Amino acid sequence: MAGPEAELRFARELLLFLAPRHRTGLARVTCDGTSTLGHVIESLGVPLPEVGEPRVDGKPATTACRLAGGQVADVVAMPRPQPLPAPRFVLDVHLGTLARRLRLLGIDVAYSNDRDDDALIDQANAERRTLLTQDRGLLRRRRLWMGAYVRGSDPDDQLADVLDRFVPPLAPWTLCTACNGALAPVPKADIEQSLRPGTRRTHQEFARCTACGRVYWRGAHSARLAAIVDRATRIVNRAT
Repeated sequence: MAGPEAELRFARELLLFLAPRHRTGLARVTCDGTSTLGHVIESLGVPLPEVGEPRVDGKPATTACRLAGGQVADVVAMPRPQPLPAPRFVLDVHLGTLARRLRLLGIDVAYSNDRDDDALIDQANAERRTLLTQDRGLLRRRRLWMGAYVRGSDPDDQLADVLDRFVPPLAPWTLCTACNGALAPVPKADIEQSLRPGTRRTHQEFARCTACGRVYWRGAHSARLAAIVDRATRIVNRAT
């Protein structure tokens, strides 16, 4: 015989995590007296890093509380903008394009295309970086100190989501998009022999990564990159 039930009401921003039968935002659960609200929320598919401060029967609560029969819990999304101890991120292996775009904007991003889940969590914890991922299971790992789900399948949408959520300070054109090292101006004479003839003839200003040595200049692709920077700046300005 089923025990007493409680009701959970989920914010619209969290519906994507729920099973189709709960996409209305309502879920009724049996109160077993032992499961915390956080456990119940995650059992329904919503990672706790995506959840703000819940309310039970209209009063502030925590995810550590236990529901009783007849109670109603409102599960809200993490507020935006979300404060961070520092705007430093580590991205999972599936978000390489997003990593390069964040670095283009001067945002400190660690990324490697061969790190497994444990290595990502270790790095996030050791370096106090927020882990960005689209792996819900990874966000449910208890030892991860801070993480966030990236919404969108298109890199433009993913970038907009991260900027809108965290509103990090931007410093475009200051980081190497390949390795995250700092860029510094370099005299043309110092790198001239490594340039192709067309580049040597048509460009005068260059920057070099102080970590990996990669050389940058405003080439044919610069207009596309400048458009990404302009759009990102508008998003951050609108959110502040």
